[in-house]
Amino acid sequence: MKFFALDVETANADYSSICQIGIAEFENGKVINKWSTLINPESYFDPFNISIHGIDEIDVKNSPTFDKIYEEIKSRLEEKITVHHMPFDRVALTRVCEEYQLPSIKTKWLDSAKITRRTWEQFANKGYGLKNIANYLNIKFEHHDALQDAIAAGLIVVNACLVKEMSIDDWFKRIGNPINQRTSKFDYTSSIKQDGNPEGSLFGQNLVFTGSLSLPRKEAAIIAARVGCNVFDSVTQKTTMLVVGTQDSTKLAGYEKSSKHRKAEELIEKGNQIKILTEKDFVEMCNDEDKGLDFESPIEENINKVSKTIKSKNQSLAIEINLNEILANAFNRLSNEQKKILAEESKKNKDFLDSIPDFIQDQKREFAKNFQIQL
Repeated sequence: MKFFALDVETANADYSSICQIGIAEFENGKVINKWSTLINPESYFDPFNISIHGIDEIDVKNSPTFDKIYEEIKSRLEEKITVHHMPFDRVALTRVCEEYQLPSIKTKWLDSAKITRRTWEQFANKGYGLKNIANYLNIKFEHHDALQDAIAAGLIVVNACLVKEMSIDDWFKRIGNPINQRTSKFDYTSSIKQDGNPEGSLFGQNLVFTGSLSLPRKEAAIIAARVGCNVFDSVTQKTTMLVVGTQDSTKLAGYEKSSKHRKAEELIEKGNQIKILTEKDFVEMCNDEDKGLDFESPIEENINKVSKTIKSKNQSLAIEINLNEILANAFNRLSNEQKKILAEESKKNKDFLDSIPDFIQDQKREFAKNFQIQL
């Protein structure tokens, strides 16, 4: 029995922002090889993510970017069996390959959470998070270290194989069948609040949406329920997933994140297990879990380039600026001197800005952060 186990940590809510990856090679139930590295995600580090895994910009300053280690990862996983716990790590690897315009790594993914739900009856519908199952099996590990998490996921599979007297290959067929070996009917309603499909691979997950989505929220709720998520309107102690859409700055009361987002982070700091992911990552996850969905990935909103003309000293300063709503409101509050400083700074970066026709979400946030510093 030979397979690999993988886990990643990310710098922020965007799953393409991988800052650490760990891969463990298993043979006959034992770890025979370990590989782990920090990665420079070329993205911002959310303080909240730092509080979870302890990795920040300084730690990855001299680390390779993903494209520099792509071949190393590919050589280990290509055409191999790769264990992961829940879809998030698999989605992250797919997303970062897309981000760097690299071919997806073709590996045979095997979700240890799906195996768990079919091995131990008490975890069929809830409580199958990595930490909880590792504790149940007395697996000692340092949670949120990518390599340690990868090893824990692999050991869960090893235990399941022993309990069920099944090989690693047997599990591919088993996880394709219903948990209770029966087909269940599931009715969807038009309400945002939904009960998850009992046979969905994410059954037991309690999901909440925040922000504007690229499709009506009712439709998003139905899709989430189809893959097993219970969908609720508000974040509570029972919440396990928060999908973050585009935030309207006029509704944030001066905060950078919505009240749901902030509450989720507060609960995580108190020990609750909640995954926070972007809408794009949510779409990727749903499409992976249910191939029949063909859920269209949202297109990141563009920030238009800044255009400006500086007239002679004796003439008024003319600045034409077209930014997103957050930046536009901030710009209107500037004094003439501050506007002039911004225009001069923007001129220095013109070549850089002009080279990027479409801003991705991380670039938008970085640009907004720099804008705020200038104020």
